[in-house]
Amino acid sequence: MANSISSKNFGDISVPLSILDFAMAGKGSSARQALAASIELAKLADRRGFHRYWVAEHHSLPGVTTSSPALMLARLIGETQRIRLGAGGMMLPNFLPLVIAEQFGLLTALAPERIDLGIGRAPGTDIETATALRRGQIDKEDFPRQLKELLCFLDDSFPKKASYSANVYAVPGPRQDLENGIARSFKRPPVWLLGSSTYSARIAAERGFPFAFAAHLADENLEMAVEIYCKNFRPSKVLAEPYVIASFGVMAAENPVEAKRQAWSYAHAMMRMVTRRSFVVPTPDEAENYDYTPTELRLMHRWDRKIIKGTGQQVIVQLNEWQQRIHINELVVINLGHTPAAIYHSTKLIADAYGLPHNVLD
Repeated sequence: MANSISSKNFGDISVPLSILDFAMAGKGSSARQALAASIELAKLADRRGFHRYWVAEHHSLPGVTTSSPALMLARLIGETQRIRLGAGGMMLPNFLPLVIAEQFGLLTALAPERIDLGIGRAPGTDIETATALRRGQIDKEDFPRQLKELLCFLDDSFPKKASYSANVYAVPGPRQDLENGIARSFKRPPVWLLGSSTYSARIAAERGFPFAFAAHLADENLEMAVEIYCKNFRPSKVLAEPYVIASFGVMAAENPVEAKRQAWSYAHAMMRMVTRRSFVVPTPDEAENYDYTPTELRLMHRWDRKIIKGTGQQVIVQLNEWQQRIHINELVVINLGHTPAAIYHSTKLIADAYGLPHNVLD
C-alpha cells in the first residue's frame, strides 16, 4: 500500500492537490442534478491532474446527496481514468466492518491501485438518524474494536482463536485468491483515518496509518492534531513516515465579491444545522437578505471564517500559507457554494492558480 502514498513533489508544485465532494444540492436543485454535477466535477479533476477525488458520507441532509460513497465511487470508476477515488470517509460505526471490507474490496477489484478507504467515527448526521443507522446501538460504539475487525477482514488476518469461523472472510479479498487456487494478487485499498480532533490523530499515529484532517470543519484543531500525529507516529508496513492531508473549504470566482456571496450561502446552511434546522443551502440573494438574529449572525461569521474565498490566486495563497505553516503533505479542497456551476468554475480557477495542467489525459 505504501507505493500509493508518496510525499515527493507532484509535478512542478510542492504538494498534491485533491478534491473532497458531497454532491451539494443547493435550494432549487434536485438530487439528480447534484449527482450529475459531481460526475462532471470528477471528470474535470481527472483531466486537470488533481491527485484524489474523495466522496463524503452524510445522512438526512437535503443539501448533501452522498449518502452512499461506495455507490458513487462505483459510478466514478467508469467516468474517470487515472485519478484516485475514495471515501472521505466511511463512518465505521454506521456499518458492519465486513460490509465495508466487501464494498471496498469490490471497488478495488474494479479499479486496482485507484481506491482509498477513509474511515471516520462521527455519525455524519444528527443523533436521531445515527440511532436509526445503528439500530439503537448509538451508546455501544467501540471504534478501536470495529477498526481492528475491519482491518482483519481487509487483510484476512484474524487470529486462529478469533470469534469468527475460519469460513468467514471478505469477498473480493485476499482469501478468495487462495480458495480459487491462485497466488495472492489482491491488494487492499490504503486505509486512512479521518478526524476533526486529536482522537483519530492518536490512533493513526499508533497504527502507522496516513491521517486526513477535516480543517473545513475545525481548522482551529488542525495544528494540534498534526503535531500529535507526527510526534507519536510509529512506522508500519504500509507507511514509513507520517503522511497528513487536510481538507479546506474554498470558493473561488473572478470577482471576490461573488466568491464571498457563494460562501455566505454555505455558512447559512451550517448555521441552520447548528440551530437544529434542516441543512439547506439558500441562494446567495436569499442568504444576503435574510433577517439574522444576533445569535444567528455570530454563527454565520463563525462558519464563514472557515471558508477560504476570493480569486483563484487568493485561495491558493491562503492554502499555501496553511501548508507551509503546518507542513501538510497534501491539500484537499471542498468547494462550498450554492450552485453546481459556481463549484465547477471555482475548481477550474483553483486548478489554474495552482499550476495544474489543462489535460493530463492527452
